[in-house]
Amino acid sequence: MESLKKNLSKNQLPLIKYSNLKVSAGRTPFFMKNFQSKLISKFPFLFRSLARIYYFFIRIKTGRRQTEIIFNKIYRLNNWGDTESVSGSGSNLSNTENLRKLLPKAVGELNAKIFLDIPCGDFFWMKKVDLPVEKYLGADIVKELIDINNNLYSDEKRKFILCDLTTGTLPEADIIFCRDCLPHLPNRLIKEALKRIKLSGAKYIFTSTYTECSKNKDVHVGGFRPLNLRLKPFYFPEPEKLISDPCITDSVKLTDKCIGLWKISSLPVK
Repeated sequence: MESLKKNLSKNQLPLIKYSNLKVSAGRTPFFMKNFQSKLISKFPFLFRSLARIYYFFIRIKTGRRQTEIIFNKIYRLNNWGDTESVSGSGSNLSNTENLRKLLPKAVGELNAKIFLDIPCGDFFWMKKVDLPVEKYLGADIVKELIDINNNLYSDEKRKFILCDLTTGTLPEADIIFCRDCLPHLPNRLIKEALKRIKLSGAKYIFTSTYTECSKNKDVHVGGFRPLNLRLKPFYFPEPEKLISDPCITDSVKLTDKCIGLWKISSLPVK
């Protein structure tokens, strides 16, 4: 990550390289790491193909999908590296201050009854938000997080369920809140997620978009790059509303990051 930090621009993170994702389920011998990184950087298409084959056989053996394996590993190892929230620095109190102030009003204007938060992560900052809805549903792909959240925070108005946004059937809701999720998925899985959002019957979606991003690059599952949902290959219309949602740490300044509000019926999803 140190090499990535040196290349950070003022408002945008670089594309996370494929060399940062190890296909091996175990540890790579130290004398192989340098060779492996060079090989993957030189032949990224070959690596992606091999990774998909690998996870295909893992799914046959264990019944677990690639997304489930990777995001569970990120959670267990705290790969996002934040000291407050296992969901990453974007979910700490400093980086959610503006959103915590403005989200309740934005939700209240929509007269919604059911609010679906997917992925809900560890519910660290959202627990401090008083949403004007009858029911809150938190969903995530990491079962351990769901179990912990239900034990700590569930009540008559609030429940947590296990759900994969890219493959599952979404529960009934008026609003889908999908923050800091799509930038960690490859384009092909984003399209699958959007199909399920479209089929869910929900009326509105709040989701992350980066207004100054000029090109949407692709990334592996669990990697990261900024996404401007107005651009190719998503072509979202003008949002109904934008809420500034910057993520600023010692090493990154994502000042163009926003939460956009769209009517789901307006999304160009096939």
